[in-house]
Amino acid sequence: MANDKGLKALVVDDDKNICEILHMYLKNDGYSVILSHDGNEAMTKFNALSPDIVLLDVMLPGKSGIELLLSMKKKNPSVPIIMISAKDDPAERVFCLEAGAGDYITKPFEAKEVVARTNVNIKRNMAEPEIKEVRYEGLVVNMTEYKLKVNGKDVETPPKELQLLFYLASNPNRVYTRDQLLDEVWGFEYYGDSRTIDVHIKRLREKLEGVSDKWSLKTVWGVGYKFEAEDEE
Repeated sequence: MANDKGLKALVVDDDKNICEILHMYLKNDGYSVILSHDGNEAMTKFNALSPDIVLLDVMLPGKSGIELLLSMKKKNPSVPIIMISAKDDPAERVFCLEAGAGDYITKPFEAKEVVARTNVNIKRNMAEPEIKEVRYEGLVVNMTEYKLKVNGKDVETPPKELQLLFYLASNPNRVYTRDQLLDEVWGFEYYGDSRTIDVHIKRLREKLEGVSDKWSLKTVWGVGYKFEAEDEE
């Protein structure tokens, strides 16, 4: 068995055989594994045991995997969640990734690949700095708490919109193509239309309209987008 990582993985699937297989492989890789076969029970264990990562089936008795994804991300936005689904539905994949899932795996799968993806998500999560925040006049984007403040007030914002705004605002005055933004914000596993960036930019502009004349989300025609900001003196 590999050295104990000191990390807890919550595996949620109503198929007990799948749970046992993932339990064995994850344990052999050094994880402490928590199993759940029911959506309601899974949420209770998530709240009580604070896992470091969740492997979550979409189809579950009780609360569905998608309901759990939304609830878990609201409770603890930083925990990585890998969705597992019996169907390769592009719309479902896109929804889960945009709701904050770190990955989406379809059945049947290779258990070794699931463990590898689990490690990638853990490393990505740990590599990020403890405090992630950008501030401009009238604007605060805090990725530690997944909060957007506009003129001092919290504004409800979906995870991917927030991540997109944070990425652009962290790199002011730099132009990014849609494909670059998909790679950086959605990751290489995203298979959706690059025009989804346009939709997210439109929604962000509606939230940020008229806040400040010192910064703005700009369209660079024929190229992509940038967060344009005046240099601070």
